Amino acid sequence: MQTYSLLDLSPITEDGDASRALRNSLELAQHAERFGYRRFWMAEHHNMAGVASAATAVALGYIAAGTERIRVAAGGVMLPNHAPLVIAEQFGTLAAVYPGRVDLGLGRAPGTDGATMMALRRDPTTAADHFPEDVQELLHYFAPAQPGQKVQAVPGEGLKVPVWLLGSSLYSAQLAAALGLPFAFASHFAPAMLDQALHLYRERFEPSEYLQKPYAAAAINVFAAETGAEARRLMTSIEQQFIALRRGTPGPLKPPVDDPESIGPAMERKQVAQALAETAVGDRESVAAWIDRFLARTGVDELIVTGAMYDHAARLKSFRIAGEILAERVGEER
Repeated sequence: MQTYSLLDLSPITEDGDASRALRNSLELAQHAERFGYRRFWMAEHHNMAGVASAATAVALGYIAAGTERIRVAAGGVMLPNHAPLVIAEQFGTLAAVYPGRVDLGLGRAPGTDGATMMALRRDPTTAADHFPEDVQELLHYFAPAQPGQKVQAVPGEGLKVPVWLLGSSLYSAQLAAALGLPFAFASHFAPAMLDQALHLYRERFEPSEYLQKPYAAAAINVFAAETGAEARRLMTSIEQQFIALRRGTPGPLKPPVDDPESIGPAMERKQVAQALAETAVGDRESVAAWIDRFLARTGVDELIVTGAMYDHAARLKSFRIAGEILAERVGEER
């Protein structure tokens, strides 16, 4: 592992609102900067009452303005929702204001439901079909303008903003390999194809002007606390959120509960356990041991840590513990 980063969806809690969620995200980014996290990722989700990062470029600008060194990264922008030129201009603007601190991760999924896609003026039946062409068009806008080029991203042209491909299946792994781009796998909520995707990406990688050798990242959930019981309790908020989403009743993040079995029937709990299989939960020692096993198995270049928690102070503490563990691992490799 070369470095580690943090993914934040800016969770809106039952007793909070989007304003508080974004202020908490800024404090978390400042916290992450102190504990050596390389990147602060935020993701695009629409029509989600528990997520405040829908306007991802705007949210990242807020984070960048309140921090000094940490890179701000879209993890990611769902490109089928947008015209590539608009995204190039948005992230070109960020890169012009915060040079050397901006990364753009792209996803192929819409990140929302069909009705919301229509509200975004995108056709849910065809929007993802042009993803490879849209990625290449976006890369073109970040390159130096060619003679006679009629359409340019201003700002954006010539800034060479680093572009990543993100995914939870084999599709983006293969495309990232073919285009010679860095790749991040969303194993924090869709772990089933993680190992296969990493193998495929590394095996088929073609060196490019963007990257000479494969660079793979994967995301995990971390719930770290003083005791295993407290960490397990913290995790019940995201479990409740997953169950609500699967039931079609998403909402703000709920408070944790003492009894994990009370969050839903056994079948729903099993489904959530499968979705959250790549999760380190416990005290410092048990989280460190879990992370070591994950790194040994996957060999990722970058570990992305996430974890939605109701209590903001507990979230800061969990990411501090994770950061201290990961700083030791990076130091050992160096």
